[in-house]
Amino acid sequence: MHDRVEETDEALLARVARGDRDAFARIFSAYAGKVKGYLLRLGAPAAAAEDLAQDAMVAIWRRAASFDATKAKASTWIFVIARNAWIDKLRREKTELAYRSVMIVAEESEDESPDDATMRGETEEQVSAAMSLLSEEQQQVVRLSFFEDRPHSEIAERLSLPLGTVKSRLRLALIKLRAHWEQYK
Repeated sequence: MHDRVEETDEALLARVARGDRDAFARIFSAYAGKVKGYLLRLGAPAAAAEDLAQDAMVAIWRRAASFDATKAKASTWIFVIARNAWIDKLRREKTELAYRSVMIVAEESEDESPDDATMRGETEEQVSAAMSLLSEEQQQVVRLSFFEDRPHSEIAERLSLPLGTVKSRLRLALIKLRAHWEQYK
């Protein structure tokens, strides 16, 4: 029997990947406070840091099998998960603020000028035409990434695709869209 007192974080994560709750409890007690402190240093408000630290710990439990000790130390992997959670939260807030500002403008100007209505209609047609150039798979990832501002990792999880596939589809879609928009310059 091996001595678990001397187990490395990497070994604990390997046990977590196999569903070992005791190993996860040890990782949690070793890192939850550090992760929260790290998020606070990144600028997260206290309540958000607490929530994000909990989310990061849940992600560690769920994604422990993806940890590769040859690529990073356990602590590095854990703090990257926390940092990415903070970045994702900032992106969601940015999108929400942008959406609110658009909705406020739309509510304030219900009587749209004919010129504005024409421009909006033309832009909507151009976007629709551009999107129709894409395959259904590319349209899905573009909608999730740009219209819903979802991070690539969430899109991959949501569509049950490898992260590389999501990135490839986005890259190919952007090449097609860029070519389409060149005609309007």
